[in-house]
Amino acid sequence: MERSVSKLLRRAAERGGIAAAMREWQLRHDDTVTNNEQMDARMREALAVMRDSAEKGLDPALRSVSRLTGGNAAKLMQAALSGQSAGGSLLGRVCARALAVAECNAAMGRIVAAPTAGACGILPAALITMQEEYGYSDEQLIDALYVAGAFGLVIANRASIAGAQGGCQAECGAAAGMTAAAVAFLKGGTPAQQADACSFALMNLMGLVCDPVHGLVEVPCVFRNVGAVSVALSAADMALAGIGCPIPCDEVIDAMRQVGDALPASLRETGEGGCAACPSMCGGECQ
Repeated sequence: MERSVSKLLRRAAERGGIAAAMREWQLRHDDTVTNNEQMDARMREALAVMRDSAEKGLDPALRSVSRLTGGNAAKLMQAALSGQSAGGSLLGRVCARALAVAECNAAMGRIVAAPTAGACGILPAALITMQEEYGYSDEQLIDALYVAGAFGLVIANRASIAGAQGGCQAECGAAAGMTAAAVAFLKGGTPAQQADACSFALMNLMGLVCDPVHGLVEVPCVFRNVGAVSVALSAADMALAGIGCPIPCDEVIDAMRQVGDALPASLRETGEGGCAACPSMCGGECQ
């Protein structure tokens, strides 16, 4: 199950859903927990940290040590709340929270790596805002975290969740896939639709490079959280509308791995290419 979405779906059919299948897998493989209550308590703690980082990241005075990022999430949230967002209130708030958590991380705040620090804003932003908009309970969000974790587990084992290995498609791309599946779950999508949502998100972010300016998880990283959460929502919407992904999720993940392997070293977190090599970002010393 940990290496195959198709096996995950079969297990979900036997256990009554992906969240249940993931709980069972966790109990078998994690020696530090002995029952579902202990696992759920950990998820509840993670959810609390997500909420806290989203709130702290909205502080307009927040700045990273480098001063490259900070304070922009507050601007985006203000735009969303005042009706100025082109995508409407829901998307505006989701994007603002994705940026908030990412800026909190850049300012050395406490976050949940979901699945990495560089992509930490995507899943929390979607879950928190979906709860705010539709009234989901914390228990439903915890189940959504299990769903996200199940897809993240397969991506990590079948491809990569490290920018240094697979580019930002392995970080923000993986997070978008996990988030799309979680959102599809919350909206009542079937396990197959959750897999399709993950596939669509991965397809749309395939090839995204990792090019951190000055080697810091700030520019363009924090802004890519905003784009990736937008992709996650649109991917979930496609799946929920009954659009099936033409390519099985496992094959999309395999393609993601192959693309990551093909990326040159300059586009895999070395800070030697992409945005990191823009003259304005490297003081005219770019190669």
